[in-house]
Amino acid sequence: MTKKVDIKKLIADNGIIIVLLLLVLVTGLTRDNFFSLNNLSNISVNTAARVIIAFGVSGCLITKGTDLSAGRQVGLSACIAGTLLQTADYSGKFFPNLGDVPIPLVLLICIGVCCIFGLINGIVISYLNVPAFIGTLGMQLMVYGICLVYSKATPLGGYRRDYTGIATGKFLGIPYMFIIAFVIGLIMWFVYNYTRHGKYMYAIGGNEAAAEVSGVNVKKTKIIIYMTAAGLYAIAGFLLGAKSGGASVNMGLSYELEAIAACTIGGVSVNGGIGRISGVVIGVLVFELLKSSMQFLGIPTDYQYIVQGFVIIVAIALDIRKYIAKK
Repeated sequence: MTKKVDIKKLIADNGIIIVLLLLVLVTGLTRDNFFSLNNLSNISVNTAARVIIAFGVSGCLITKGTDLSAGRQVGLSACIAGTLLQTADYSGKFFPNLGDVPIPLVLLICIGVCCIFGLINGIVISYLNVPAFIGTLGMQLMVYGICLVYSKATPLGGYRRDYTGIATGKFLGIPYMFIIAFVIGLIMWFVYNYTRHGKYMYAIGGNEAAAEVSGVNVKKTKIIIYMTAAGLYAIAGFLLGAKSGGASVNMGLSYELEAIAACTIGGVSVNGGIGRISGVVIGVLVFELLKSSMQFLGIPTDYQYIVQGFVIIVAIALDIRKYIAKK
């Protein structure tokens, strides 16, 4: 027998997505080139780095945690990559005597540095029992300070073409950044659905005490989650630096809030135990389409921030409402 679709429940669970998609539809019908291949390609590139950040944040949310240091780690990664991948003849070269460092090595350095902060986050939350909100808020400030000290608050530019080419290049007409995000998404989907770590993650989010009694190493699992998230932030920062062609200490500011909102829009509950990679992708895509729609509609930037803030509040409020209704 086929199950009947509960229209009311469908609208209640996905109301914000439906409203935002209607806005996108109106924009596409009233503004030329919104649904053009060029604009869709730009949206896919903009979405790529954001969705990678959201993948990292989603694991924290599923275990009833969060990571407010995500945006600052993204910025630090972008700055590290920027200082190591400038052209030899650039007048403002950060390390004047540094030769051409291989791109894969720079990426590994970015990941390694950020994973240290992820490890610290995991230890503070798991072993010191500091709430994730407070622990990662402290880490946010620390990473920002370290980035200021390292970069000396110097705007970075003059990047090598092989680095910026990662953002501008295409394979069979598909942007490299989209391909990278797609591959990472497949890996995360596999981890969440077909590995022991994924099962442990959902068990912790559902009932941490029960998971621990069942033999789940809760502390180890949380540390892996925050280290994995940090590695993803590093990759996202590396890609954003290539896309922007420059970096500063303010890159990545508030990206964690957008990631949390996108995850929540996509069905990842801030109350833990619920969330899918496909939902994360949908949430990020909807959020990016919202921003693109507002730009095409000519809404001033100041008001765009107001709308984005409103969407974040509504998304979290609806998630909490669903959680209360299930209790």
